[in-house]
Amino acid sequence: MAVSYKKLWKLLIDRDMMKKDLSESADISSYTISKMAAGRNITVDVISKICLALNVTPNEIMEVLPYKGDKSDGIQ
Repeated sequence: MAVSYKKLWKLLIDRDMMKKDLSESADISSYTISKMAAGRNITVDVISKICLALNVTPNEIMEVLPYKGDKSDGIQ
């Protein structure tokens, strides 16, 4: 499965925040922000920190997308 953080980036734009602001308010590293920008997985702890800092739920900042042909999507 792939992870998309497009919802988070849109939320930051709507709140007139930069990624640096998110890093500071959620107490996460710039390396973690880079991983997210590349669509890579991050820990649940990081997701929790972001949600608490922005007062949102995980569903509001990320989306899990199946890979094409991924057996976990129920298609066999």
